[in-house]
Amino acid sequence: MKNKILKLLQSKIDIHKIQIYDLSDKHKNHNKSNPGGHYKIHIISDDFINMALLNRHQIIYSTLDEMLKDEIHALSIKTQTITEAEK
Repeated sequence: MKNKILKLLQSKIDIHKIQIYDLSDKHKNHNKSNPGGHYKIHIISDDFINMALLNRHQIIYSTLDEMLKDEIHALSIKTQTITEAEK
């Protein structure tokens, strides 16, 4: 699943660094609207320069749109430019 997320994001974003965490085990008994897992993503990319946080997240949500219907139930996102990550 993490590889699928990575490949989709790489197709739309020039990624400098990415960390994808599968947190599904922590939510085994969680009542869910779909059978998907829980994921946390931290993406560092200069594609985010001069881009509002909302727009950064919109790119990620639109890229993962099909997965969000069944394969991803919850998604936590942190986006940074390279300069922001170095601070």
